[in-house]
Amino acid sequence: MRDASLNFLKTLVNTPSPTGHETRGQRVWLDYAKQFSDETFSDAYGNCVAVLNKGGGPRIMLAAHADEIAMAVNYIDDNGFIYVRRMGGIDAAITKAQRIFIHTRGGAVKGVVGNVAPHLTKQDGEPKLPKIHDIFIDIGVSSRKEAEKIVRVGDPITLADEFDILRGDLAVARAFDNRIGTFAVAETLRLLKESKVKLNCEVCAVSNVQEEVGLLGARQIAYSLKPDVALVVDVTHATDYPTVSKTQHGDVKIGQGPALTHGGCNHPEVVKRLEEVAAKKKIPLQHEAMSATSGTDTDVIFWTRGGIASALISLPNRYMHSPVEVVSLKDLEFIPQLMAAFVQSLKKGEEFKVKI
Repeated sequence: MRDASLNFLKTLVNTPSPTGHETRGQRVWLDYAKQFSDETFSDAYGNCVAVLNKGGGPRIMLAAHADEIAMAVNYIDDNGFIYVRRMGGIDAAITKAQRIFIHTRGGAVKGVVGNVAPHLTKQDGEPKLPKIHDIFIDIGVSSRKEAEKIVRVGDPITLADEFDILRGDLAVARAFDNRIGTFAVAETLRLLKESKVKLNCEVCAVSNVQEEVGLLGARQIAYSLKPDVALVVDVTHATDYPTVSKTQHGDVKIGQGPALTHGGCNHPEVVKRLEEVAAKKKIPLQHEAMSATSGTDTDVIFWTRGGIASALISLPNRYMHSPVEVVSLKDLEFIPQLMAAFVQSLKKGEEFKVKI
C-alpha cells in the first residue's frame, strides 16, 4: 500500500467515530476525499459525500459507514464510578479491564473499565458473563460531584486500542468495522481521478453515519442522492480461526481477497458485472450466501424509493466487534481496484434490471 494511503487509513481508524458522534472521523474522510472529487458536502446528520464527474449518468453510489461501536455514560454513582449504556453491538465480556476514552465537550478523558480480581470473588459453579449494566468505569475521582465536573451523561466512550501491523500485511485495530469501507470508497475516487479514463457515470462516494444502531444514515443519504446503482463496502466474518463453524458461517479466509454476497438485496446483474471485472483485473474473490438480510447498509439502500440495484463487497475480518480486529491490507487494496473497474465499465445511461 502506498504511504499516503496507509497514513490515511491509520488516521481514519485511530480517530474516534462512535455511532451518533462521527464528526471527527468525517472531517478526516472529507479532507482526503476532496482531493479527488469535483465537490463535497454533508447533510443534516453528518453523512458525507464526495462527487466525481457530476452530471454523468448513471449515478453510482459507493457507500460505507463511518461509525464504530461504542458505549455512553449512563449513570454516575456517589463514588464517581461511571456506568454505561451500549451503543451498537459491543461485547460486555471483552470490555472489562480495558483502557478507554470518554469523549467530552472539553476533550478526551482517560479511564479504565474496572475488573474485580479473582481473589475477591467467590462464585458457585461457572462464572457468569457480565451484562452491559455490570460494566463500570474508573476515571480516578472519588465522588459524583468531582466526576460531573469532567463528564456528563450521554458522553460517548471508545476503547483506546489503535492501528498496528501484526505481521506482514496483517493489521490489527479496534475499528476496522467499518473504517476500511470509508477508506475503500475514498481510494476508489483516487484511482478514478488518477487513471484519466473518461467516465460516463457520476460517482458519489459516501461515508454514512449510524449503521451500528439501525442502518440509519444509509437510509437518509440513499433517499437524498437517488442513485441508479450502489456498491456497499463493509466487513464480513472471517471463519479461518479456531471454534468457528464453517458449516454454519461459510468458508471465508483473510488473505484470499474480498467477498461478494449472493442473494436477497444483492442484484444479480450487478454481482455478475463485479465478477466479470474482477476476472479481467485478476482480483481474487470469495463468496458468501445470505438468508433474509445481509446485516449491512445494503439491506436499506436496495429498497429505497423504487429500488436501487445494489451489491455488497466485504473485507474478511477476524474477531469482529472487538479491540483486536485483524484484516489483510492486501485484501483491502483489492476493493477500490474492483470498484474502480466496475465504475469504468458503466456505459452511458446503463440500467441494471433482473432478466425475466
